[in-house]
Amino acid sequence: MNNCTIAFAGNPNAGKTTLFNTVTGSHHHVGNYPGITVERKEGHVQFAGTQLNIIDLPGCYSLTAYTQEELVARQVLVEERPDLVINVVDASKLERHLYLTVQFLELGIPVVLALNMMDDVRSQGITINVEALAKGLGCDVCPTIARNGEGKQNLLQQAIKTTNERQGKWQPLHISYGPDIDPVLNEMEQLINERNFLTDKYPARWSAIKFLESDENLVEQGSYDQTTSSQLQQIVTNLRDHCEKTLNSFPEAIIADYRYGFIHALLRKNVITFPEKEYRFDVTDNLDKFLTHRVLGPSIMVFLLYAMFQITFAFGEYPMQLLAFLFSSLADFVSRVIPAGYLQSLLVSGVIDGIGGVLSFVPLIMIMFIMIAFLEDSGYMARVAYMMDKVFRTFGLHGSSVMPFIISGGIAGGCAVPGVMAARTLRSPREKLATILTAPFMPCGAKIPVFLLLIGAFFSEYKALIMFSITLVAWMIALLIARLLRSTLIKGESTPFVMELPPYRWPTLRGVMIHTWERTAEYIKKAGTVILAISILLWAAMTFPGQTAEQATAYQSQQQQLQQMMEQATTPQQQQQYSIALIDLEKQQGAATLKNSAAGKLGTMLEPLSKWAGFDWRTNIALLGGVAAKEVIVSTLGTAYSLGAVDSDASTNLSERIANDPHWNPIAALSAMLFVLLYAPCFVTIVVIARESNWKWACFALIFNSAVAFSLATIIFQAGKLVS
Repeated sequence: MNNCTIAFAGNPNAGKTTLFNTVTGSHHHVGNYPGITVERKEGHVQFAGTQLNIIDLPGCYSLTAYTQEELVARQVLVEERPDLVINVVDASKLERHLYLTVQFLELGIPVVLALNMMDDVRSQGITINVEALAKGLGCDVCPTIARNGEGKQNLLQQAIKTTNERQGKWQPLHISYGPDIDPVLNEMEQLINERNFLTDKYPARWSAIKFLESDENLVEQGSYDQTTSSQLQQIVTNLRDHCEKTLNSFPEAIIADYRYGFIHALLRKNVITFPEKEYRFDVTDNLDKFLTHRVLGPSIMVFLLYAMFQITFAFGEYPMQLLAFLFSSLADFVSRVIPAGYLQSLLVSGVIDGIGGVLSFVPLIMIMFIMIAFLEDSGYMARVAYMMDKVFRTFGLHGSSVMPFIISGGIAGGCAVPGVMAARTLRSPREKLATILTAPFMPCGAKIPVFLLLIGAFFSEYKALIMFSITLVAWMIALLIARLLRSTLIKGESTPFVMELPPYRWPTLRGVMIHTWERTAEYIKKAGTVILAISILLWAAMTFPGQTAEQATAYQSQQQQLQQMMEQATTPQQQQQYSIALIDLEKQQGAATLKNSAAGKLGTMLEPLSKWAGFDWRTNIALLGGVAAKEVIVSTLGTAYSLGAVDSDASTNLSERIANDPHWNPIAALSAMLFVLLYAPCFVTIVVIARESNWKWACFALIFNSAVAFSLATIIFQAGKLVS
């Protein structure tokens, strides 16, 4: 069987990833590019006797390395040399999207153009002459509709045909850039060929164009040959001076103009025809009159956010209770089957109660992911960024900062790791830094189980309202902190906001389910690996060294006395009294054992400080574990309350155990939720922040966020005590 490697590439919002999911189905996996925290999706599918290995490149607008996504896309093409690029374009915005296509063709890599969203083209009355477009570009063109799979078979057939014809041979497209640029390009191309300067990676003309576009990455790559690099840069400097004096422009601007000129001239050759009537009913334009209106838009956005939480709790409550009951029953079964001892304690308290506390929230989180995927696939999320731009600029951020906030959990359920990475789209280093330092304040999916746990214990009648309020508080504090940082440590002017709004479309069930499953599976995988490992380590820390010999002897003696008194009791009332006393003694022994453990001693040591925010030693243990991963807070509390039970009914769930603990109350719960919302990002996020900036700022986020969280939590708890 033949093998063929294909790269899917295109502008953001062109439907590239949707087409990738349609082609590969469930046969793909997600990871990161080696050494770079950019998501890499790879899929495999057999078609017409050929094994297709498909890479979904990051969405980008050009191949000039302005952003890390653009750099990664170029590195994959140049270093991994796929057999073919399927360039996915939004056919309804053909002129704008073909700009990236032209750059692929200039690089010379074999290309098949996927004209996606043809349903939008037809609904707008636009016709595209596919044969004329293919002839003008010199590559095959296939109409597609990624959402329903239309054109998929033809696209894959054409991809295999082109791959077999080209056999990996690159054929760069040459475009004229006018009388001022062309002679210089020819001179640079000749010099590059003579010196074999980067010719093992790039066509000579391509390298020359990148030097003219001031591509820092390529200039850096060429620094190995300082002589040639200096000569090329001197040629560029001379041309730049000439263009500025004679044309009042710069080489990169002239190159962009000629590329668009090439595209415009091509499309005028009977390639695209618009309807004669100027007026047409456009669903996107008409919806935007309401959904992006100055007043109605934000109001609708807030309503949708609140409705999401209402729906989540309405449909997820019973499945969540069922899972909690199943884990509780499993714990009871293991307790009966395995004799009392360390093994039973590990399985029941360390594994089942720890992981069960996390996994029982899967139904709620899955419902939330379904709604988020629906909003993303419909095109509404881009409108949220558009509407929030003016607000963000007031606080020293950029409109593009909205997406990192949303991805991090701005609409609850995200993750700070991809949220921080999404800040790469910001070209201002200061705005990027302010964004990655404040995005972790959002209520990510890892924090949600903690909120749900405490809401269930103390605010069960106001679940949606409390979750909605947590989200609003997160946005408010993140923006205020951003304003503080931009006014002090990260001063600088804001940059203008430019964003392409995709058309509205009805999401497909398949697309929503794929996106939901990817996120839910990642949550479950994390619970079954990272959280399980941390839960076992914390169980050990909460079990050993345990009681001293004197303590164990004293409790055993008291237990024997109570058992003898219960056996000698003459009335049922006395027997019940001694039975309750035995249960209380068992609770005291469990709590004493836990408190004497390594983790218990550390939590107790911190209690003189943490009590100001309403946290006891058990909570301290959980919050310390939460620095590794926020889900660990729930699993640690599950283990802590299992080892040192605070109620007489071992079958009660964790929320009920916490509600029965006299150390907890609604004020302490609000304080804890605020602290969890804001304190140190998880360890993985810290590492990503360090990669995106440096370790100085990563350590700053760890310390500063925790200080802000503790200060505000203390204010809430102390103020609550005064008014209660």
